Amino acid sequence: MSGRNSAPYWGLVTVAAVLMVLPAALTGQSANPFGLPTASSPNPAANIAAVPGSRAQGWLGQGRSEVLARHGIVATSDPLAAQAGLEILQQGGNAMDAAVAAGAVLDVTSQNDTGIGGDLFALVWVAAEQKLYALNSAGWAPAAWTPDFFRNGLGVNRVPGTGVNAATVPGAVSGYAALLDRFGNLTFKETFRRAAQMAEEGWGQSERRHRDIVGVQRKLAGDPDSDRTFLIDGEPPALYSLVRNPDLAVALRLIQEGGRDVFYRGEIAEAIVRKVQDNGGVMTMADLGEFESEWVEPLSTNYHGYDVFQLPPPGQGFAALEMLNILEVCAPVHGINLTDLGPTNPDYWHFMVEAKKLAYSDLQAYNGDPLHEHIPVDRLLSKSYASTLCNRISMDSVAEPSVRGGLDGGTIYLTTADRWGNMVSLIHSVFSVYGSGATVSPYGFILHNRGVAFSLDAESPNIVAPHKRPFHSIIAGFVMQNGHPLMTFGNMGGSVQPETHVQHMVNVIDHGMNIQMTTDAARFTHSQGQNRLSLETNLFNLVGPALQARGHDVRPVTGSSVGGYQGILFTRDPMLPLPVFGPESIAEDHPVNGVYRAGSDHRKDGQAVGW
Repeated sequence: MSGRNSAPYWGLVTVAAVLMVLPAALTGQSANPFGLPTASSPNPAANIAAVPGSRAQGWLGQGRSEVLARHGIVATSDPLAAQAGLEILQQGGNAMDAAVAAGAVLDVTSQNDTGIGGDLFALVWVAAEQKLYALNSAGWAPAAWTPDFFRNGLGVNRVPGTGVNAATVPGAVSGYAALLDRFGNLTFKETFRRAAQMAEEGWGQSERRHRDIVGVQRKLAGDPDSDRTFLIDGEPPALYSLVRNPDLAVALRLIQEGGRDVFYRGEIAEAIVRKVQDNGGVMTMADLGEFESEWVEPLSTNYHGYDVFQLPPPGQGFAALEMLNILEVCAPVHGINLTDLGPTNPDYWHFMVEAKKLAYSDLQAYNGDPLHEHIPVDRLLSKSYASTLCNRISMDSVAEPSVRGGLDGGTIYLTTADRWGNMVSLIHSVFSVYGSGATVSPYGFILHNRGVAFSLDAESPNIVAPHKRPFHSIIAGFVMQNGHPLMTFGNMGGSVQPETHVQHMVNVIDHGMNIQMTTDAARFTHSQGQNRLSLETNLFNLVGPALQARGHDVRPVTGSSVGGYQGILFTRDPMLPLPVFGPESIAEDHPVNGVYRAGSDHRKDGQAVGW
């Protein structure tokens, strides 16, 4: 994926170039046989005039079947990553090892969304302890970051969205180490092997990643290291072409041998600091070397008999829990029932959107780093507090959000489960597409741009400060019932995440949708800043006019606006004993005491795979 990836250096020939030399007799009547791109049609799938087929059973709108397995299961936004996680499970690794392996492959193939220069959060069910853990591996601000540094030092009125002064300390590698050190069977040596091999040997450029890199070509070209790493003669790699990142392979192999210290105190740390300081930033070796991930207590609420868990601030997960409380408490007040209304009724969507506005107003008003600010999470997540909000919803009119704002951005979400009953719900991101646009040379990875979420307003709980963590958009979900693990789930996509988490919970709990069906159903997203409602096209055609008549500013959108989902459901067989734990069981080929079912979003490139 580097400028060195030209044909003389790597033997790289784009698909478009191959097509130009094919004899006419081999091309058929279509200008794009087999969906192969050409210079005149770089994305031939967009030109297809056809209607989709339907299933033979169940809900005919379901895009694919759930994946069922008993020895282990992985769902990610990239089939290559899912298969890397599955490979680790088959080699005796557990769900934590598999999550790291899958995440590392995504760090190679999906730097549009994620990378070792990003941050990470996880909810981890440890079967041997029958306990849910929460991992916060969000990096902090450099010690020299103050409002004065930005206003007077850089002469700006807000934290930049691109460049090295958008980047806080990357937390992901520390998060990987925390998972492996505390709960893993394996090490970086095993879990990073597939990712390092793939970075060196190369992989194919998929449709979504091609679209993303085309959209940020100018940003990448503006940084010489990014231009060299991700573009070829200044242009994005062609759709379906072979791309490589040998520099990143070197970084991954350094981490394989030296662990997290290489990244935070060694050669890679030195390269990060050099990149930042050579470009007007102030990150130091101490900023990196002093950083540690934090094990925290998960938040939860009970929704219609199920305990739904989220990570605490600085993530925005509490907004999903507050929204669930509002739905549960306020629906009877307004004489409605979501199950009875169903997702074809305009009243259903109106009520969901109005509840979302209330929860997101509190999110924007209160969220920040709890190590620096008091965030009244206990009050915000109480059912009694939700009851005070019911009269702010009208079923006849549209409210203005009392607090506006929101974060765009992308991410990856992945989930794993193993034959011992361990389950991981993990989210990992560089925030904006290709993050800050600043690549760390000679190691081939983008720095994230999480710093843009800080405020310079002294009244904001999210005001920038030394070693403070910014407001974070990425969240991971988990569901339990009666103290037993039930479901992992997540939905990528910046500010849409809490509202989509809620839609999935309503789908599976109130409507009885299965783990794949919930993502195949149409979703809404609402902009808290513009008070604009977006409905996927088929949903807009069904209820959009009725919602417009009620006063919503509503528009149709494609699936790219509502993020992407993965989920795993565990159904325990009460007749089977709990699995054996301990080193002697690692090599044993025994199934879990039940069945895993997994789903993955058709809107993305993802896949669920099981063994």
